[in-house]
Amino acid sequence: MTRATAVRAVLAAAVLLVSVFITLTMSPRLGLDLQGGTRMVLQAQDTAAVRADRETTDRTLEVLRQRIDSLGVAEPALTRSGEDRIIVELPDVQDPRQATEVLGRTAQLTFHAVEGPAGEDGLTLPDEQDRPLALGPARLSGAGVEDARAAFDTQGGAGWNVALDFREDAGKDWTRLTGEAACHPAGDDRRRVAIVLDRKIISSPQVDPSVGCRAGLPSGSTRITGSFGAEEARDLALLIKGGALPVPVEIVEQRTVGPTLGAAAIDASARAALIGAAATALFITLMYRLFGALAAVALAAYAVISYAALVALGVTLTLPGLAGFVLAIGMAVDANVLVFERAREECAAQPKRSLRSALTTGFRQAWSAIADSNATTLIAAGLLFFLGSGPVKGFGVTLAVGVVASMFSALVIARALTEIAANSRFVSDYRGVNGIARPGAVRTWLIRKDPGLFRKPVRWLVVSVALVAVAAAGIVVRGVDLGVEFTGGRLVEYSTSRPVDVESARDALAGAGFGDAEVTTAGDGDLSVRTGKLDNDGEHALRSALAAEGGETTKVRDELIGPSLGDELRRNALIALAVAVLVQLAYLAARFRWTFAVASVAALVHDVILVVGAFAWLGRPVDGIFLAALLTVIGYSVNDSVVVFDRVRELWAANRRTPPATVARRAVLQTVPRTVNTGMGALFILAALAVLGGDSLTDFALALLIGICVGTWSSVFTAVPGALLLERTTKAPPPVPGKRRGRGKGVARGGRVRRDPLDNGARV
Repeated sequence: MTRATAVRAVLAAAVLLVSVFITLTMSPRLGLDLQGGTRMVLQAQDTAAVRADRETTDRTLEVLRQRIDSLGVAEPALTRSGEDRIIVELPDVQDPRQATEVLGRTAQLTFHAVEGPAGEDGLTLPDEQDRPLALGPARLSGAGVEDARAAFDTQGGAGWNVALDFREDAGKDWTRLTGEAACHPAGDDRRRVAIVLDRKIISSPQVDPSVGCRAGLPSGSTRITGSFGAEEARDLALLIKGGALPVPVEIVEQRTVGPTLGAAAIDASARAALIGAAATALFITLMYRLFGALAAVALAAYAVISYAALVALGVTLTLPGLAGFVLAIGMAVDANVLVFERAREECAAQPKRSLRSALTTGFRQAWSAIADSNATTLIAAGLLFFLGSGPVKGFGVTLAVGVVASMFSALVIARALTEIAANSRFVSDYRGVNGIARPGAVRTWLIRKDPGLFRKPVRWLVVSVALVAVAAAGIVVRGVDLGVEFTGGRLVEYSTSRPVDVESARDALAGAGFGDAEVTTAGDGDLSVRTGKLDNDGEHALRSALAAEGGETTKVRDELIGPSLGDELRRNALIALAVAVLVQLAYLAARFRWTFAVASVAALVHDVILVVGAFAWLGRPVDGIFLAALLTVIGYSVNDSVVVFDRVRELWAANRRTPPATVARRAVLQTVPRTVNTGMGALFILAALAVLGGDSLTDFALALLIGICVGTWSSVFTAVPGALLLERTTKAPPPVPGKRRGRGKGVARGGRVRRDPLDNGARV
């Protein structure tokens, strides 16, 4: 064992031991869509005031935190989002009506002197009996209240009331206010003090006749009386004690997920991960025998390391994030396949070369493609995090962690295992065992057939254009079914104790005044109801209407998106796609030729249109999770194109006189095994997610399944022909990969001339 191999083995063992320790001793932080609860996004209505005073949002955050603490919610979370938004997460809260009422109210509490019945000037508000009262200016605000609590008057018979304790200076103002009111005769409206909450008189008590003029009530405390029930008194005390919000807020997004849905999603994802990973491990073992089995071991280590990294970093694991974690397991074999295919080429070119030397060369030669392909995936993950919303951000983080962990798994763990195995005499002597000393079946078939690809590249582009036309027709004819996240509105999924068909549910809702509600089935007999603007009280009435038809009705999932936020999310989705295209174009142009970059970007645009068109024809909804899948498809498509063009660059630099079409043919034939094998690894995982992941993940898996298929096609039959046509318009010299430069008909590598196994004797 060499020193480098020993270092890799020790490093791999250390990281794996730490990861196992973290996995066994720490619990993951689950998002509300996995553990159940309610998530709200509050936005300040006075955005100008917030921008003028950045501390306004901080004060609003503190007021909301005090109110939530008084609600008794376990482990709530409040975070800022931008300048004027606050995200509130309430675990285990399934009926958000009370929380919405408490959090959304401004709670501007003021105390006024009553000037008499309604007047023409000043502030006039109806009192408890709807009699209009003219009020003077506010003499005292809720900021002067030190404490507020609900109390029940057992002696005076006044029922529930709210007891207030004033701060010292505010107490003196209270004494003066009541002393002035006491100067008016008993029964006169001017002897009353109006207590106003959010421009509504909640109590206007008379000052007791025993209180003398200018004497006033004691400054320590007072009571707000009225026709309060127990819950109303507690809510009022909570609002007053929490303080007034500096600016009014509105709920622009609200999501509620039942605990059973989250538990089912975790179980389904775990089953999909196990089955998909097992199928991937079996496939790679059959393809690469012993080295494939060692890569499968590294794959298991990758799963432990990436999971431990997510837990240690405190990343909130959401449903899309969980899907991303499962997907990354299938994509983690990509680097191993690149290395093994490179090593196979080295063994085929020099049959007497040692296994260890071929493997080392495979790692070195594959590094450029591994780095570029993972960089493009990281770009997609970054866009998901910065331009996505809510759970989609979790997918971006999970995908980024998975990319880093997969590179460590392939370049450290798998390399250490395979190098140790390559040093074994048994493995070296029995070439049928190790899996890379002999060319694979696909490679052998391609060498024998040597199909004449790209003699007429325009034909392949015509096929791609035809596919795009079909997809575009679906977008135009069927239309894109934008989800509530992009259009605004409310989408609620219910589970009923008795089966209810869609027509009966529609009739029941129409009879309750919800004639515009769209009702569809949602799997396992659940009903999905989509409406326009619907508040929490309206949702409660809608649920009651369904309960009359289907018995006990449980809310499984609830999404409310305000129209302004829907417009913003739709705009951000388009921006994310545009930025993804431009960033990938810039990166590829910097790493390759501009012709390669433009052709690759054209291929990924082709893929995006086909995926969107397929969803249009299938009538599937397009939402934030679909956007996550689409950006992942972009990264995967560019990933495939990078591998092909990296080989084109290498072969063309080795022999600059070779026609571009010939170089492209050789590059494609050499990289086809990698493309097929890595695609199969991801397809196993996605198929398991589509079948076992439930409704929440079916569309995500379906989008990626379609995207990987069309991405594999476009990287070969759209990007390469496009690059060939563009090369005809430029006379730039062939690319030079790094420091390797071709000379004549060969490239010097270790004093040898490497034979191209796909060129029937020609040297490159």
